[in-house]
Amino acid sequence: MTDASKITLSAEELQLATNTQWILTKRSIIGKVVLLFGQLAAQMQQHMAEMKDHLPAALFQSPPKIARGENYLLLPYVMLDYPRRFEKENIIAIRTMFWWGNYFSVTLHVSGIYKKTLEQVLLTDSAIQELNNYYLCINETEWEHHFEAGNYAALQTLTAMEIQHITSTRHFIKVAAKYELQQWNEVQVLLEKDFFKLMQLLMH
Repeated sequence: MTDASKITLSAEELQLATNTQWILTKRSIIGKVVLLFGQLAAQMQQHMAEMKDHLPAALFQSPPKIARGENYLLLPYVMLDYPRRFEKENIIAIRTMFWWGNYFSVTLHVSGIYKKTLEQVLLTDSAIQELNNYYLCINETEWEHHFEAGNYAALQTLTAMEIQHITSTRHFIKVAAKYELQQWNEVQVLLEKDFFKLMQLLMH
């Protein structure tokens, strides 16, 4: 027999179940994120065109891709991947993400043949100073996007020796920045600046 407590709605759940406005508001918010990411993608493509002679040709083989879902750690999200080159052994991509209730983030993700350049750049004093508000993935897996302990560590808290150990003992490198949702009105400018900064790391 089914446990009645598992299917009985709380007062809060019943209020939400009978209220259409909140779900319509959610749809509106997600739509605005998709629109924001579409505008950002156009700006990214312009920057890419300006840097074309200094970047790997593989970065220009796929257009921007915007995807949305309902269940990253049980919460809705929107992702923009551009540039994007996801191969089994070789990855080079920048992923911009809106995660409901949490934050915006932008992540440079490299592995395989694209890793060596970034690994060397991250050990320079100038790069560490330039990326003082960024995070380095310290996880053993490359497909988690949250910023909880065990997944990312602030670059400014790591020594050069620690950075070298992290980047040399993993087959990938992920460098990321995040912004609170309260920064909505300025986040497009911030994400565009991050994109340009991260792309410059690949030009060294």
